[in-house]
Amino acid sequence: MGSLQTLDVIVILVYLVGIIIYGISKSRRSSSEDYFLGGRTMTWPIVGIALFSANISSSTLVGLASDAFQTNVNVYNYEWYAVVVLIFFAIFFLPFYLRSGVYTMPEFLERRYDRRSRYYFSFITIVGNVLVDTAAGLYVGSIVLKLLFPEISSTTIIIILAIAAAAYTIPGGLNSVIQTEVVQAVLLIIGSCLLTYFAFDRLGGGWNMMTDKLDLMLASGDVNFGDRAAEGKFIPQNADEVFSLVRPGNDEFLPWWGLLSGVPLLGFYFWANNQFMVQRVLGAKNLNHGRWGALFAGFLKLPVIFIMVVPGVLALLLFSGLDISGLNYPLPDGGVCEDLADCPNLTYPVLLFQLLPTGVLGLVVAGLLAAMMSSVSATFNSASTLITMDFVRNMNPRLTSKQLVRAGQIATLVLVILASAWVPFIERVSDSLWGYLQLVIAYTSPPAVAAFVLGLFWKRANGTGAIVSLISGGVLAVLMIFSQINGWLPLIDDMHFLARASLLFVICILILVGVSLMTAPPEAVQVAEYTYKSSLYKEETVELKALPWYKNYRVLSVILLVITAVIVGIFW
Repeated sequence: MGSLQTLDVIVILVYLVGIIIYGISKSRRSSSEDYFLGGRTMTWPIVGIALFSANISSSTLVGLASDAFQTNVNVYNYEWYAVVVLIFFAIFFLPFYLRSGVYTMPEFLERRYDRRSRYYFSFITIVGNVLVDTAAGLYVGSIVLKLLFPEISSTTIIIILAIAAAAYTIPGGLNSVIQTEVVQAVLLIIGSCLLTYFAFDRLGGGWNMMTDKLDLMLASGDVNFGDRAAEGKFIPQNADEVFSLVRPGNDEFLPWWGLLSGVPLLGFYFWANNQFMVQRVLGAKNLNHGRWGALFAGFLKLPVIFIMVVPGVLALLLFSGLDISGLNYPLPDGGVCEDLADCPNLTYPVLLFQLLPTGVLGLVVAGLLAAMMSSVSATFNSASTLITMDFVRNMNPRLTSKQLVRAGQIATLVLVILASAWVPFIERVSDSLWGYLQLVIAYTSPPAVAAFVLGLFWKRANGTGAIVSLISGGVLAVLMIFSQINGWLPLIDDMHFLARASLLFVICILILVGVSLMTAPPEAVQVAEYTYKSSLYKEETVELKALPWYKNYRVLSVILLVITAVIVGIFW
C-alpha cells in the first residue's frame, strides 16, 4: 500500500484551508433568502454543477467503485436514469416549485395539501439527511483518512471532517455551499479521469485488454462471489455479462424488473422531492436557468461509467489478491480485512494509493475529501433550512430574517453532532456502502413520491389522504425493517429491496386515493395553483417559440435523451 509523501500532505492541507476560506468569502447572509437559497441568483452552469457535485459525493464515488469491484457494473443504471428523471422534473414539477416561491419541499406539500403533511415530511427528510447523506459522507472521509493516519482514532477523524465542512456552511449558507461545490466538482472529475488513466496504464492496455483479462478471470473462477451461487443468484460468466446493464430476474443487486419499478421510484424521490438536491434548483434566477441547470446535471452523469465505475472493474483485475491485512482495517465481527473481497468499500482508496504518483495522489485525495465536504455541507444546509423554515419560523412567525439565519446556524451545529454519532453504525447495517444508501432510500421514498405525484396530477387528492398515506407508509417501512431483523414476515423479507419499495409505493397510492375519495375534496385554490393542466403546456409552447433552439429546454431534452440512449444501448 502506498503512502502520502510530504508533497501530498502539502497539497491536501493547502486545498482544505483554501476551500474553507473561499467558502466563507462567498457567504451571503443578509437575509433568510440569501442564506438558505443564495438569493435565488444562480445561473444554469452553477445549478448543474452543484447538482452533480452534491450527487456524486464521496459516498457515491466509493460506492460505485465498490460495486463495480463486485461485478455490479449495472449500478450505472442509477446514474443514467437520472437523465430521464431530471427531464420529467424540469417539465412538470420545477415550474410549480419556482412559481410558488417555496423554500422547502415540505412547504410545497403544505401548499398542495395542508400543514400536517408539511411537518411530517420535513421531519422524515431531516432524519434521512442525517442517516444517509451526511453520515455516509463522513464515513467515506473517515475510511480514507484512517488509512492515511492510522494512529488517529476514527472518532477524531470524523469530528475533524464534520467541523471542516461546517466551517463554511454555518457562516455562509447555500451560496458558500454551491460556490465551493463548483470548485470541488471540477477537481473530482479531473481526479477520476487521472485515476482511470493510471489504472489502464497499470493494466498495460485499453478496453479490449480489460475485457479479455476479465473473461479469463471469470473462467478460472478467481472472482469471489460470496454466497451468490448457494443462494441461486445470478453470476456473470464473461465480460459482456459484467458490463450488461440489464441483468436476469435473479440478480441480487439490480434485476431487470427493477429498472421498470424501483430505480425510477428511488430516482424520482432523490432528484425531485429531496430537499438536499432540489434546494440547488430553488436558488436558480429563473425557470429557464433552473431547467437548463437540471439538464446540464443529467449530461454530466453520463460519463460516470467510464471514469467512476470502470476503475472498480480494473481494481478487480489488478488488486483482487492484494494483501491489505497490514492496514488493520476493522471488520464488524472484530477481525481485520485481509483482501478487498472482505471490504469492497476500500476499493477506491486502494486504487488511489496503489496507482497514483506523488503529488497527483495528494490532489486526488483532496478531491475525494472535497466530495465528502461538498456532500456533508450540502446536507447540513438543506436540513437546517428544513428545521428553520418548516419548524422554527412557524413556531415563532415574528422572528426577523437575521434571527432565522441564526436559528439555521444553530440547527447545523446540532446536525453535525448527530451525523457524527451515527457514522459507526453504517457498516453494521450493510457491508456495501451503496447498498446501505439505496436500502434506506427504498424505505423512505415511496410515501413521499406517492404524495407528490398524485398531488400534481390528480385534482381529487386531499390533505387527509396525504397525511394518512404518509404516516401509513412510514409505519409499514418501520415494520419491514424490523421484520428483516427478526424474520416476522418471511414473504416480505425474501423480496428484493426494490420490490419492497415498489410494493410500499403501490400501497401508499391506494391509501391516498381511497382516503381522499372518502373525505372532502381539496380547496379550489389548491387545485388551481398546484395541479398540472394541459393548458400550461400549450401556453409554454407559445413562449418557447420566441427562443432559439439551443435555449429551448424541450429540444435540449430530446438531444440529451438521444445521447443517453446511445450510451445505454452500447452497454445493454
